[in-house]
Amino acid sequence: MLGSWLLVVFCVCLLFLIIRIQRPKNFPPGPPPIPLFGNLFQFTLKNPLKDFEKLAERYGNVYSLYVGMKPVVVLHGLKVIREALVNKAADFSGRPQNLVRDVTRGKGIILADYGVQWKEHRRFALMTLRNFGLGKQSMENRILGELQHLVARLEKHVGSSMYPQTLFHDAASNIIYLVLFGIRFDYGDEILKVYVRLYSENLKLANGTWAMIYDALPMLRSLPLPFKKAFDNYSTLTTLTINMISKHKTTRVAGKPRDLVDCYLDELDKRSSESTFNEEQLVAFVMNLHIAGTDTTSNTLLTAILYLMIHPHVQKRCQMEVDKVIGNKPQPSFEDRHNMPYTQAMIHEIQRLANTVPLSVFHCTTKDTELMGFTIPKGTTIIPNLSSVLNEEDQWKFSHDFNPSNFLNEQGEFEKPDAFLPFSTGPRVCLGEGLARMELFLFLVTLLRQFEFVWPEDAGEPDFNPVFGITMSPKPYRMGVRLRQPAEEM
Repeated sequence: MLGSWLLVVFCVCLLFLIIRIQRPKNFPPGPPPIPLFGNLFQFTLKNPLKDFEKLAERYGNVYSLYVGMKPVVVLHGLKVIREALVNKAADFSGRPQNLVRDVTRGKGIILADYGVQWKEHRRFALMTLRNFGLGKQSMENRILGELQHLVARLEKHVGSSMYPQTLFHDAASNIIYLVLFGIRFDYGDEILKVYVRLYSENLKLANGTWAMIYDALPMLRSLPLPFKKAFDNYSTLTTLTINMISKHKTTRVAGKPRDLVDCYLDELDKRSSESTFNEEQLVAFVMNLHIAGTDTTSNTLLTAILYLMIHPHVQKRCQMEVDKVIGNKPQPSFEDRHNMPYTQAMIHEIQRLANTVPLSVFHCTTKDTELMGFTIPKGTTIIPNLSSVLNEEDQWKFSHDFNPSNFLNEQGEFEKPDAFLPFSTGPRVCLGEGLARMELFLFLVTLLRQFEFVWPEDAGEPDFNPVFGITMSPKPYRMGVRLRQPAEEM
């Protein structure tokens, strides 16, 4: 019996010796990996951000990990992230093969590799969004129009409390649907509920425990484990989107685009069969823009209301500034931001603390390259730890506290530090940044002008620990809603 156990131990040791992981020459340092599993067991998978911070303290601002047998390099701090994603952008702008890439098959823009498909579709997206009003009065009108529905919904809860989780997701989704399809859904619509639920589930799965297991242990991918849900969800979302596009085609007039989908279909008519533009790409493209234009904005709004309820003096100061600048105007304008330094500072401070996409969307090296004296082979997964920049002590006056003064100079003027990178940086900066900036300002100014938000007395202590995923979101909470002024004075 003892001999059998010794044989088993010998075989296991021999196996580990054969498949041991060896770092490439001059590769960034990091914790020793375990054969097969890499550094999988060294993280608090529920939220590994503190683990990343401890590793940076030990190994420096460029360090390595292994997800299974695959090498990963983590970038920590503003200097390193800017050097990689901006100064050496072409070397660090690929996308790695992982669960999210397999689910989407690399289609669309967000997860497309750094090549012709990505470049053509990003150029088309930016041009079309600009033509359909991004940064112009027409986009502002879409947002303000949707806000009327949001205000009407909140008015029903004046004097009581409600859970705002789906409310902000619904509103942000409707704005991007107006751009994509020229339509909006009623709050509580079943299709909208499905979209929001499945997108939210996949974003939590994508950076969670099962995603890491999927990436680390390829031999498990065919088993019916929880990561299969990401594929099922994406399949359902694809079917819903195909149906929406098919219905949209029935009212389309070629050459007379009403929205972004029409523009894409017009583009299909012009291009050859060898083009990167095709029907499958259109479906992924629409889904990408939906998620880019919805999730970060809605989760930032949820974070904003949470912090404003717990810091009523900040809420009051913003309201005083809003009242002074807006005056008797029926609605705010995005241009009003230039006269609201404190409110602007509050919104940016919320974005900093919301830390909505803490590890960015993972990058990948497109060729053998060097960074800060280290050699990084082609195909290495790169994790830009944006959280480390948004909390970097050398970059912020109050790095760990909620304080709008982080964005105010000594004269009380709004000032944005270089370390403000909630949307990442470089050529793969978030497509939805411009829309998100306009939405956040108009949403919060409109809501603070009309309502006061209070923490319900029976809600217990607020929990500021977020739910981790590709995007971070606050844990569900209730908000109390009070009317600031009679409806006839609005």
